[in-house]
Amino acid sequence: MTQSTTPLLDTVDIPADIRRLRPDQLRQFADELRQETISAVSVTGGHLGAGLGVVELTVALHYIFDTPRDRLIWDVGHQAYPHKIVTGRRRRIRTLRQEGGLSGFTRRSESEYDPFGAAHSSTSISAGLGMAVARDLAGRDNRVVAVIGDGAMSAGMAYEAMNNAGALRSRLIVVLNDNDMSIAPPVGAMSGHLSRLLSGRPYVTLRNIGRSFAGALPRPLEKAARRAEEFARGFVAGGTLFDELGFYYVGPVDGHNLDHLLPVLRNARDSDLDKPILVHVVTQKGKGYPPAENSADKYHGVVKFDVITGKQAKPVANAPAYQAVFAKALIAEAEADDKIVAITAAMPSGTSLDKFAERFPNRCFDVGIAEQHGVTFAAGLACEGFRPFAAIYSTFLQRAYDQVVHDVAIQKLPVRFAIDRAGLVGADGATHAGSFDVTYLACLPDFVVMAAADELELMHMVATAVKIDDRPSAFRYPRGEGVGIDLPAKGTPLEIGKGRILREGTKIAILSLGTRLADALAAAEDLAAKGLSTTVADARFAKPLDTDLIARLAREHEVLITVEEGSVGGFASHVLQFLAKAGLLDHGLKIRPMILPDRFIDHAAPKRQYEWAGLDAAHIVSTALAALGQQAERARG
Repeated sequence: MTQSTTPLLDTVDIPADIRRLRPDQLRQFADELRQETISAVSVTGGHLGAGLGVVELTVALHYIFDTPRDRLIWDVGHQAYPHKIVTGRRRRIRTLRQEGGLSGFTRRSESEYDPFGAAHSSTSISAGLGMAVARDLAGRDNRVVAVIGDGAMSAGMAYEAMNNAGALRSRLIVVLNDNDMSIAPPVGAMSGHLSRLLSGRPYVTLRNIGRSFAGALPRPLEKAARRAEEFARGFVAGGTLFDELGFYYVGPVDGHNLDHLLPVLRNARDSDLDKPILVHVVTQKGKGYPPAENSADKYHGVVKFDVITGKQAKPVANAPAYQAVFAKALIAEAEADDKIVAITAAMPSGTSLDKFAERFPNRCFDVGIAEQHGVTFAAGLACEGFRPFAAIYSTFLQRAYDQVVHDVAIQKLPVRFAIDRAGLVGADGATHAGSFDVTYLACLPDFVVMAAADELELMHMVATAVKIDDRPSAFRYPRGEGVGIDLPAKGTPLEIGKGRILREGTKIAILSLGTRLADALAAAEDLAAKGLSTTVADARFAKPLDTDLIARLAREHEVLITVEEGSVGGFASHVLQFLAKAGLLDHGLKIRPMILPDRFIDHAAPKRQYEWAGLDAAHIVSTALAALGQQAERARG
């Protein structure tokens, strides 16, 4: 019988089992947990580097705190794979991000150990504060711990929450996981010793006595004494900023040294301070797996890979990714126009703006996880005559909607929004799906909203956006590869508000917006084989609508089907509004809008997601047949 390589991990199903281990067993347990995490992600793909960086922290938190009674909130949640393994989900860990399997993020419906679902950044402190206040109102005494990364701390929401927590003096513990060395210098034994000292009860008691004494001094002296104490701790630990926000700062602590972590977390747990505590933990992304440690991105996101070599099994691309095409098109435009600048919110490689930054380092700006700031920053650039392109995922742009409306749209500023990850996105699921951008942008006055049907259309839309200097514009495109069209060196501007017809027919018209066009053309072939002559048109613009094209389709066909990768209230709603006001629904036109269903669609392969959504070629065919009162079987006969 083969001996298990994870004997301690095999004894653990839930965190209570970890708490039965001896402290001297935790190092081995962490090593086994890291090994299991690597093994699982090698099979499923997903976020690896962040999880490897918090293995020891995960073990320490579940060892010290009484989860799930004590609430443990992981910001974003992409680092929670080790957490999932030790919270009753090890048997299913190799279903991560697969159809019917575990989510790649924390999810309330998945486990009682996930008290808050997340996949977007910088929400943990706000949620944790809400839980802490609810605990106090209910008269309970459990702890609330929020684990947030240094990248997530670049978002304003984190500081809004900390400011509120400090003012409320709520008993909340925030663990700042600093894995980019962006806040603290390297951590050694001395700082570990000081952190244990500063978090311990004797120091806290002495400090409170000192502050009470200072409070009895005349006001100028009291203020001076308080400042001296804070800056002394700031010199030792760098915590003055957090002190100013009302937190008791402890750190930095070596996040891979359990001998440092355990006593500090125990002190935080047992503290009787009447204010929130921030424990600053320094970790290394990708820790313990050399291929990840040596990679520039620390294996942040990976596909399946070979555990021994670390080599990722990337398929050979048949066509360039939309993101690469966007960067190519924008670089080509920027070569000829020095007013073009690009903005990303912490997604330079995801949006391919890292390529733009290589070519134009002074004209590309990564604002961090700060979409609100990024949009208004772009508005300021536009005010001064520059041509800003804000490349932001559809689902992340939702975070900046007020800025889109108030700072851009109302002022008619020509900010260009490159909306990445439009439509359904596969393994990341509902939290990252670009379902709502057409709906939330096309309702805004004077906004130009485009959707690329393929990678060539994307190049044309980049060129079009450059020319739109009197109002805001947006163009959306999906994640993944294009369809394999030959691409020119540069795009050609489109006529604003004009679509195109790709196939002429007489009975059924399919009007597509976005990349469902390929399925619309396939459906037309199927319908033609059934004797039903079908027109296929690409709207290109959700706003302004090509009303001439829509009117012609409505007059000349018995059935008009609109197809889009978006929610209710989007393109189809604008088409229906126009048809109704123009009286084109008064004479028997059968119109059928096909949109994303009124539910969030779970993670799976994109092809499966579009089947579930009813937006593939087969569903377009069945929609057309049903509108004509035919059954698929009868039509075949």
